[in-house]
Amino acid sequence: MNFSLNELACLDAVIAEGSFQAAADKLHRTHPAVYAAVKNLESRLGVALLDRSQYRVGLTPAGEAFRRQAAGVLGQAASLETLCEQLIRGEETDLRVVVGDLTPTAEMLKRLKRFFKDWPRTRLHLHFEVIGGPWERLLSEEADLIIHHIDKSDTRFEWIDLSRVTLVPVAAPDFLASPVTRSLTQQQMSSYVQVVIRDSAKQPTRDYFVIQDAPNWTVADQHTKKELIVQGMGWGHMPLHFVDKELRSGRLVTLEGRHFKRSTLDIVAARLRGRPVGPVATALWRYLCDAA
Repeated sequence: MNFSLNELACLDAVIAEGSFQAAADKLHRTHPAVYAAVKNLESRLGVALLDRSQYRVGLTPAGEAFRRQAAGVLGQAASLETLCEQLIRGEETDLRVVVGDLTPTAEMLKRLKRFFKDWPRTRLHLHFEVIGGPWERLLSEEADLIIHHIDKSDTRFEWIDLSRVTLVPVAAPDFLASPVTRSLTQQQMSSYVQVVIRDSAKQPTRDYFVIQDAPNWTVADQHTKKELIVQGMGWGHMPLHFVDKELRSGRLVTLEGRHFKRSTLDIVAARLRGRPVGPVATALWRYLCDAA
């Protein structure tokens, strides 16, 4: 049994608009053309789909069941048409963005939200990775763009500076056995549990701020790490924007001194240098350049 998308669209418009003439106006067709399309559909199916006994055209029980299925077909057809238009224009159907663990997430999500309002046909695949995970995904071409810190001497990357993140060593006020002083050494801290992030890269290449031979607990993300430190279960380096409120309220104290110093990292948007990109990825790059 064959029926056309035109026939399904005419039936749907008649029900939505309540009359053949209104449906014809909506579809920019003639009244006879819409009427004939629906009549042909009913003849082919061998069942009445429309109840014409009232002033406003309605559906028979069979028509109700048929229209529910037809709506899905029309929706899929519209999506396919959109995809074809997108492919003709060369627009990417998908864009893969990886956000690193030190990135101020709320601000970055606002930027992405504003950008993708203008590109609703491109599906965003957003991933969150830690430490070496973003670099690994980009270098293996599993990401089109990463928001993370990078080694700027690595010529494989091109980047846009977005923001700076400060890392500070912190602990709960009563975590140490003695008051915190600026002369606190790594040797003194080697007997205390250090909370560290577990690298999401398949092949981790380096550690950050880890004291060798000290006990440590590993967690998957900065939020969990912060909670363990606040609860007095360990100490560690945290992005300042994660713990600024706790430092000001006294729930956390800084361990900064001669041997433990704060550090700063540049958060960038990075992509592989020389890799071909489509119009949506190009537009996103320009958007981030303008917003930097």
